[in-house]
Amino acid sequence: MNLTRKTALTIAMLAASAGIASAQQTQGVTKTEILIGSIQDLSGPIAGLGKQTRNGLNLRVEEINEQGGINGRKLKLLIEDGGYDPRKAVLAAQKLVNQDKIFAMVGHVGTAMNNAAMPIQFEKNVINFLPITAAREMYEPFHRLKFSFAATYFDQMRAGLPELYKRKSYAAPCIIYQDDEFGLEVVRGAEESLKSMGKTFTEKTTYKRGATDFSSQVARMKAANCDLVVLGTILRETIGTMGESRKIGFTPDFFGSSAVYNDLVHKLGGPVVNGLYAMHSQFQPYMDDPDDKIRFWAAKYKTKFNEDPTIYSIYGYSIIDNFIVGARNAGPNLTTDTFIKAMESTKFPADMFGSAPQTFSSTYRLGNDQSRLSQIQNGRWVKVTDYLPVPKAAK
Repeated sequence: MNLTRKTALTIAMLAASAGIASAQQTQGVTKTEILIGSIQDLSGPIAGLGKQTRNGLNLRVEEINEQGGINGRKLKLLIEDGGYDPRKAVLAAQKLVNQDKIFAMVGHVGTAMNNAAMPIQFEKNVINFLPITAAREMYEPFHRLKFSFAATYFDQMRAGLPELYKRKSYAAPCIIYQDDEFGLEVVRGAEESLKSMGKTFTEKTTYKRGATDFSSQVARMKAANCDLVVLGTILRETIGTMGESRKIGFTPDFFGSSAVYNDLVHKLGGPVVNGLYAMHSQFQPYMDDPDDKIRFWAAKYKTKFNEDPTIYSIYGYSIIDNFIVGARNAGPNLTTDTFIKAMESTKFPADMFGSAPQTFSSTYRLGNDQSRLSQIQNGRWVKVTDYLPVPKAAK
């Protein structure tokens, strides 16, 4: 009887220990695999950019797996289509987090979409890793599961507008912006910058996400004699606004955030977008780049995907590259906690794509606050300035 009881007790204790170990196992991590997820726009208003990001993500995942993975584990990436819609982003996040059980969400695109998805992730201890949006909500308020790489729209406006005013005196600055969290961040940064120079917007006009007709907004800005138009726009809204302006003889300077800094603006917009200014951190790659490393990388990308790489391809590629560094530095015992500690103690150097060095800490989750000014000249982006200082007063 005693032997039977002891055997039964031993079995029960082993079962309980196995249950505890199972409960403590980090979601998305096995002995052989790290499972990560991403939500991209593959069918909505910025689907062209979402597909470019997907290519960049997949290229770097394929490379690291060919090299043996991360500390013996292969990296597996699942991508869901969010359609650039917060409601779809919620459904995609629920699938990736609760059904697929990913370890981290990487490179999720869009401000409103990330804001909608993050609560779902955080409930299951899933990191929001380097989302493709420069909104301050990606690192503020502080949350241990947030990591953001992009100089904010707010700071981009505060750095870029004074530079434009050094070059030209504007009498009537105006703004057109997407009526959501993304557009409002551009507005807030621009208003803060103008206020510091003793100026205000002469006209402010908005559009709904997914809009295609901007004639009424352009007519309002022309009637206000705007000579500088700040763009809280992304892709087709940028082209639509500038195209409508050219059509009616409205010729202000146009200036946008990093959201307008992409190759599709000038490929699809053609001559109407020449002269457009934008802020950015990394450079749009071109096949004839003077840097042989960029040309080699671009040729590899084009061979695989049969198209030229873009800034969004670089976003995807760089985000996975940074994830690899963090996961590798976390060591063989990869958990959410060890990954976070590794990110907080790692210094990410400037990369070949022109990014600034990045660091994170236990209290601050924005890796970089620096951005440059470029302009579309003769159908391609040309750097106008190097990194611009961000005014310290409102930081």
